[in-house]
Amino acid sequence: MTEKEKTFDQSLQELEAIVEKLEQGDVPLEEALEQFQQGIQLSQRLKTQLNDADELLKKIVDADGQEVPFNLE
Repeated sequence: MTEKEKTFDQSLQELEAIVEKLEQGDVPLEEALEQFQQGIQLSQRLKTQLNDADELLKKIVDADGQEVPFNLE
């Protein structure tokens, strides 16, 4: 499975596993740096997914099937 095929939950679980491993402190420096970089990439991907979902939730579809901004007013 490629990085783009991972679900949000799979990426989040992977990030949590990296954080837990790094918090234990018994990881060699080189591996810790690789894990840290991978964690940064995962967190950026997760942030993008959350922002995309947020934007999608702020829209509704009108009778013509067009997306329009959602207004609570």
